[in-house]
Amino acid sequence: MSKRDDILELVLNGNSPGYVPAAFFHHFPKEFSGGLASANKHMEYFRYTGMDLLKIQFERPFPRLESLQKPADWADFPFYDTDYFDDQLEAIRELVEAADGQVVTVVTLYSAFQHSRYAAGLETVVRHLEENPEAYCKGLEIIAESILGFVDACIDAGVDGFYASTQGREDSTLADKKLFDDYVKPYDLLVLEKIDANCDFNILHVCDNHGRYSDLKPFEDYPGDLINVPPELTTGPISAAEAYSIFKRPLMGGLDRLGIIVDGPEDAIQDAVYDTLDANPEISVLGADCTLPSHVNWDNIKAAIDAAHSYER
Repeated sequence: MSKRDDILELVLNGNSPGYVPAAFFHHFPKEFSGGLASANKHMEYFRYTGMDLLKIQFERPFPRLESLQKPADWADFPFYDTDYFDDQLEAIRELVEAADGQVVTVVTLYSAFQHSRYAAGLETVVRHLEENPEAYCKGLEIIAESILGFVDACIDAGVDGFYASTQGREDSTLADKKLFDDYVKPYDLLVLEKIDANCDFNILHVCDNHGRYSDLKPFEDYPGDLINVPPELTTGPISAAEAYSIFKRPLMGGLDRLGIIVDGPEDAIQDAVYDTLDANPEISVLGADCTLPSHVNWDNIKAAIDAAHSYER
């Protein structure tokens, strides 16, 4: 069986391949941020580390717009058609062809909220959301339509699915979490339900890059075949068992993105992988809680993946 078969059987049907799959992701330097150069660097990394998922880690955040000065300005947010994503889509098509159906291919997908943050800055987004959420959502609607066009183009290119990220409900972002639930979440779900209905395999990533969450239960109804969530809440650590009890779906994670996998040494990484998998049988795919630092040594990543592959359950 191929790596693709192994992952799909494990995550979708609960059939173990006899080893623990593993995958870790990081951003590549700017010189590898477009087209064929990006595709080649992705494949070099994938083959060198021996990981079991091919995640296409080349995003195109929407550009900064100084015109977004008041909530009403979001109604004029530009619609970005698939031409905006041309470089990204070129890399995606190259990688799908290179994968040749032997490995699951997933594309990083930012949420509408995340794109709005890139366009206006978090402080402005929060202020507008608090002042006039209906006006701000005019922008989210346009952004979501752009994302859905990109999703269609990726599906046409042959990807298996997406690594879909959500942000915005961190404790430090909104004082009133109901604003997220009532106004932001529907646009998260609009995109997530589209990819859930049209793709074989999707990863839900609850991203804590901008702050911690007090609770993961607001995301329990988010679609996703494999769940990747933070290991720490504002109240303290959350175990894999606790996360599984919320989502009741296979989990990806186990290692701290800023921890032993960055610093090494390799024998300590192997010990950490074994200890993590011993303590967390709910983890189906070993990974990190988010993207690794870009300077991480590929040998450290390979050591973690090799350890996962040699671990016996």
